[in-house]
Amino acid sequence: MQNHRRETVALELRDLSKTYGRGAKAKRAVSDVTLSVRCGEVYGFLGPNGAGKSTTIRMALGLIRPTSGEVRLFGSQVTDRDALGRVGSLVDGGTFYPFLSGRDNLRVLARTRGIDGRRIEEVLERVDLTRDAKRKFKGYSTGMKQRLGVAAALLNDPDLVILDEPANGLDAAGIQDMRKLIRALADEGKAVFLCSHLLHEVQQVCDRLAIVSKGSLIREAGTAELLGTSLHLTIEARPMDAALKVLEARRPIGAPSGHITVEGTSEEAPAIVRELVAAGVDVFRIAAEEQNLEKVFLEMTSDPDA
Repeated sequence: MQNHRRETVALELRDLSKTYGRGAKAKRAVSDVTLSVRCGEVYGFLGPNGAGKSTTIRMALGLIRPTSGEVRLFGSQVTDRDALGRVGSLVDGGTFYPFLSGRDNLRVLARTRGIDGRRIEEVLERVDLTRDAKRKFKGYSTGMKQRLGVAAALLNDPDLVILDEPANGLDAAGIQDMRKLIRALADEGKAVFLCSHLLHEVQQVCDRLAIVSKGSLIREAGTAELLGTSLHLTIEARPMDAALKVLEARRPIGAPSGHITVEGTSEEAPAIVRELVAAGVDVFRIAAEEQNLEKVFLEMTSDPDA
């Protein structure tokens, strides 16, 4: 893959939609999703179960056809064999022969794809599977199977790596290793499209995020930007009624255990304290609540009618 020109955009989805069935029984799994994944970044693709993530990934890989819209890989149609040859993917854990060893499974893949067999040992080492490479796949733990799946995804030295739940079944040390590997791939200039339910890990490794719900893209932003859009301040003040009255304009969102939580940033704290003191309210504590991706994700994807 060394001779390929490094484009800025590796994967682009344009108004991508997928509907299953016809007439009254038609179900829209993906609705007008538009996004782009750049080389040199880790792009997180998040959503609840049934949000359309798997369908979107399969369309991105050319495994199923969209009802409308298009997928472009490195500026080419998804049907372009050269473009597809620059993609590596782990979807549904990968498919392997149970009675072959991990190494022999990769040998079969290398042969069928016309890949230099010397890559096998390199990718085995990269996913920390060299020691267990001679064991039969049927005896692998879930984590080892995932490692082999990632090794298979990297076998062709891809410029775009699509990973669906790569840390599934890994222990804490394995998850940390996977995080480092994913970050290293992006640092090498590859584009990484990551789908994961481990939101804490996603927060640490992703440069940009897309959140989908019910088949639609509801937010796309840089990770830092997304986490900065919904900051909260926790305030301990007395009397409570007077404090709530002062803070009404700032949309207090709760007063659990004598504490008031309002939307705001740490930069706004001094002005809030002045307002409260001017109203005769005693302020005992004010602190910015640390925001995390899990909170933001749940706020954005929760169903108010549920």
